[in-house]
Amino acid sequence: MITFHIITLFPEAFSYVESSIIGRAQKSKNIKIKITNPRDFAADKHKTTDDRPYGGGPGMVMKAEPVLKAVRKSLGRKKKFKAIFFSAQGRVLTNARAENILKKYKDVVLIAGHYEGVDERVAEALKAEKVSIGPYVLTGGELPAMVMIDVITRRIKEVIGKRESLEEGRLASAKVYTRPEVFMWKSKNYRVPGTLLSGNHAGIAEWKRKNLPKWEKHKNI
Repeated sequence: MITFHIITLFPEAFSYVESSIIGRAQKSKNIKIKITNPRDFAADKHKTTDDRPYGGGPGMVMKAEPVLKAVRKSLGRKKKFKAIFFSAQGRVLTNARAENILKKYKDVVLIAGHYEGVDERVAEALKAEKVSIGPYVLTGGELPAMVMIDVITRRIKEVIGKRESLEEGRLASAKVYTRPEVFMWKSKNYRVPGTLLSGNHAGIAEWKRKNLPKWEKHKNI
């Protein structure tokens, strides 16, 4: 079982992980999700977890001590873990990297930063890897954390059911169709491509090859 240790100021954002495949994976004990709020470890009565950045600049920065205390509380005595910082400047998350984490670690710490980010000393103390889910900036690390949980969890054999169900492991077209063969929408007929109805397996395989997702064409997994 792999445990995801989520450090976030907004635990309520993670309702997604209780549903669908991720929710079932928790119930079947293939994964465990622990959510810890740094506010619970703030030193003052106002539960302050941010402060002005040294060197000036806009916004506030999450303080190091509450975050590190939250991580320590979540991990307990565990010494081996993978810590992840989410940053637009980090290495892009791929299926291959998710597979590597799944094989090597039983505990993954996901730091969901907010505001202008998290004090860099947290990354230094945890030897955290900086990861990006795309060339854009989000308001917080909660969405990237959920994306990473999803990408890793679906690679667990018992979760996805069959290994061949992973799109990157089979000839999966970017275009998919189901019944009916023809349906009308706003006076126009939309049809399933004839090749998929032909029963010609070689022809169908060739059609799928021509319609592979871009990441599969470039082996970007």
